[in-house]
Amino acid sequence: MLFGIYSLLSATAFLVMAAVDVAFTEAAVGAGVSSLLVLATLAQTDRWEQSAPSGRAPRLLLVAVTGAALVWGTMDAPAFGDPDAPSQQHVAPRYIDRSPAEIGIPNMVTSVLASYRGYDTLGEVAVIFTAGLGAVMLIGRRRRHRISPPPPDHPVLRVTSKILIPPIMLFGLYVLFHGEISPGGGFQAGVIFAAALILYALVFGVERARSMLPAGLLRGVAVAGLLLFGLVGLSSIALDGAYLEYRVLGDSPVAGQQLGIMLIELGVGMLVAAVMTKLFFVFAERGA
Repeated sequence: MLFGIYSLLSATAFLVMAAVDVAFTEAAVGAGVSSLLVLATLAQTDRWEQSAPSGRAPRLLLVAVTGAALVWGTMDAPAFGDPDAPSQQHVAPRYIDRSPAEIGIPNMVTSVLASYRGYDTLGEVAVIFTAGLGAVMLIGRRRRHRISPPPPDHPVLRVTSKILIPPIMLFGLYVLFHGEISPGGGFQAGVIFAAALILYALVFGVERARSMLPAGLLRGVAVAGLLLFGLVGLSSIALDGAYLEYRVLGDSPVAGQQLGIMLIELGVGMLVAAVMTKLFFVFAERGA
């Protein structure tokens, strides 16, 4: 709960600093789905702690040395908000000066993440896919055929959920397809979609949700999202451009940028929604 409160306060701080896109992500992932996954993990924890094996001193020393190295590595970093930091002297001014003409969208954060730093965003998407795959391989094989008990019958929750889930998913579509103009994007939209699906599973039962979203479908959506991102880059190469150079995708450079950004945001949203939903099913399956 403290981590969830911390994430919510961090999202508020990001909002005050006008970083609304980051605030969306922190609130949805940090205070939302991450808190839910932690609570699901705690539900699988035994009541009493098992006896710890001997040899704590070497592990404690290793953790202390690693922590000291990480702290020492940050000593030379510029202070937070330092106007003389290298990023403020070289990279940021270029984005501010040239983004409106080169990308042609009002949301500069989307311009940076989806276009200028397209390779980095592709790496982040690959990390999410790999992390989800690793989690499923590590903890998703046990009790895979067990049937989860039905949830308690709460008519108020069921009626309220039926009213809330469609607007939540509609808002997810708005965040996805309006992210280039206002705060939003594929990461935020994917988590919002996953939150709606998880809410349905919690209220109406995991088995009912799993029958609607089988494992094969979730895997296919995740793979399709990652492939869509990669194929956009290959399409740029096929049209005599560089990898992830969206300007060659349209009739004009700006139109191509906007089309490429929309396609990769769609891929990111598909992958994030599928991975987060699959992780919830994995934890729910272990609790059956």
